[in-house]
Amino acid sequence: MKYILTCIITLSLATFNYAQESEKKNNQSVPSEELLEEVLVTSASREIQKRSEVPGSIATLNAQSIEETKAFGIDQLVNQVPGVFMSTSRAASNEQHFMAVRSPISTKALFLYLEDGLQIRPTSVFNHNALLEMNDLSYGRIEVLKGPASSIYGSESIGGSFNFITKAPSQDLSGSLSFQRNDLGLTRYEFEISDQPSKKFGFYLGGQYAQREDGPVAHSDYEKTAITFKTVYDINATLKWTTVFDIIDYRSDMAGSLSEADYTAGNYESEQTFTEREAIAFRARSTFDKLWNANNKTSFNFIIRNNQMDQNPSYRIRQFRNQGQLTGFGSGEVNSNQFRSYVGLIQHKLDMNFANSSLIVGATTDYSPQNYQAETTDVLVDTQTGRNISFTTNTGDFILNYKADILNYAGFFQYEISPIASLKITAALRYDAFEYDYDNQVDGIAGVDDTVDTFNNITPKLGANYNFNRSFGIYGNYSQGFTPPQVSTLYRNRNELRGIQPSRYHNYEIGGYFTSRSKITIDAALYVLEGRNTLITLRDENDIFFNTNAGSTRSYGIEYGITFRPNKNISITHNGSYAQHRYIDFFDRGTDYSDTDRETAPSLLGTSLITYRKELNKNTRFSITAEHELVGSYNTSFEGQIQNDDGTTATATYDGHNVFNIRATVTYKAFEIWGHALNIFDELYAARASFNRFRNENTFTIGNPLAFHFGARYNF
Repeated sequence: MKYILTCIITLSLATFNYAQESEKKNNQSVPSEELLEEVLVTSASREIQKRSEVPGSIATLNAQSIEETKAFGIDQLVNQVPGVFMSTSRAASNEQHFMAVRSPISTKALFLYLEDGLQIRPTSVFNHNALLEMNDLSYGRIEVLKGPASSIYGSESIGGSFNFITKAPSQDLSGSLSFQRNDLGLTRYEFEISDQPSKKFGFYLGGQYAQREDGPVAHSDYEKTAITFKTVYDINATLKWTTVFDIIDYRSDMAGSLSEADYTAGNYESEQTFTEREAIAFRARSTFDKLWNANNKTSFNFIIRNNQMDQNPSYRIRQFRNQGQLTGFGSGEVNSNQFRSYVGLIQHKLDMNFANSSLIVGATTDYSPQNYQAETTDVLVDTQTGRNISFTTNTGDFILNYKADILNYAGFFQYEISPIASLKITAALRYDAFEYDYDNQVDGIAGVDDTVDTFNNITPKLGANYNFNRSFGIYGNYSQGFTPPQVSTLYRNRNELRGIQPSRYHNYEIGGYFTSRSKITIDAALYVLEGRNTLITLRDENDIFFNTNAGSTRSYGIEYGITFRPNKNISITHNGSYAQHRYIDFFDRGTDYSDTDRETAPSLLGTSLITYRKELNKNTRFSITAEHELVGSYNTSFEGQIQNDDGTTATATYDGHNVFNIRATVTYKAFEIWGHALNIFDELYAARASFNRFRNENTFTIGNPLAFHFGARYNF
């Protein structure tokens, strides 16, 4: 810890000195787009702010970054942010993913996914695969705010908040048609059209259809259709009306993880043959922005969501064994989760003449009725191959069957003041109340008795920015985060031994940011995240997953991003993080695991990029990027030990990996073609590795092998 603190202080002082020297050496004016304070963000308050006024670690992927990356998965974008690791297998996972930001690689409700600053799912109905319910073609910018942001956005924004900002209508009629294909079995078609036919009205329409067939991992096909329609209507000079409609139709096989023997031998025949996930998501948002005068603005937001996710999940299948040998039988489940949401949010901003201060106040109500059913299945297992070859649903044999009316209402404020020109102080407070009205549809058969559960929380935040000049500043903040139990988790696990409690977090952070005439940009943050009642997943004595609370946890580390542009054609970027994730107070089955490393928690994460851009003439340009992805080693189990055949023990670990990719794009007039070479050294690696104590081995979600991706687009 002392070493990390020394490093960041040294870096800050060196940066300050460099900034002073740079200003002395050059008295010429600096273009406004190159100044730190002109970097605009919205993620911290739903209002446009200068980066230099946000007391937190925030990163932006702008339109140029998105365009150059030509991503066919959201992970290719957000993994460019320091300290972010979206763990997905492009070879098999089909947008199903894990996430790690200031936390281990997990499926927990520690992240908030937003579209234009508004949640895409209600609190307490989190799904770690929620990003598959979005249309990545429609993003014009992505902002990632790391650490708790509960004081503005509400619960679940613990590790970070991901704000996907939809594209604005173009001034003139424009659009594109594109096609992508790779040897991972993926084919994708896209279209966009945008226009502003009058001074007051504009629209954007973008859609995609993706399909995977016969990928390198067995049982990994999928299909997805995604459409986004956005309109912007300037009713008059002071009133703007924005609407956004999203519809996502998704179906995917669930290949599951590979055994250690199959992983190392390159045998990617999945144990599953029938597991799958289907999702259909509809969202409609209507926003009215009213400018009352130069100092007062109100935003009125109305949202409707209608979602259904049906699963025959691979992670619920259990194969029966007798003295370690497969019996040919197993069990599983099918489940269905449907919810509708009716959301209202009002936010008002008042700019004051006193000390350049401003006040944001707001309130929100989210009413989301939910239906959930889960029934058992009988599974037939091939004892020779270990594959699950068929299943039968035990209709009426419910694990859960309930309706729950979920009500979340909240009020919040954020006050900013600059007592001196170089100092900005931010204070925020939010009150949340949750009510789960649980109605068991199979009383006496499964689940708990009808009940009403309530949770409430007050979440503060205090931060400050100090800007030494127009290119260098530092910040510090204290913030809290709060996560109520997920509805399905609460009622699936509810008994005296496993009662689920809300998780609370305390975040302490300092950081700095620097830019110098577009030559070099540095952003760094040092943080400590203390967790209480952190939700974790364990296996019981019957090899069945369940959720419970750990007593307390601590994550601490440093995140940094450095970009160097020696000239207008070349940029060199390195984004990295070093962190430790520890159990401070944790017991399992009578054993004390306090003061131990958490599982699936790599200390090192990093992405390095070297990009060369060249404009050959007014019609032709190209770019090429070399990319290095680093994931450090980690324990795969908090229990920490594997029993070897000779009776000795070894630590259950994953060695980490280094993956190298190359991307290139050529543009000629209205045509673009691009190619990706993925994992060019064909390294065997895992998107995630975990330990199965019943098999006494690691299991692996396979990363993509050497693969080539091709795309072409016509712009008009």
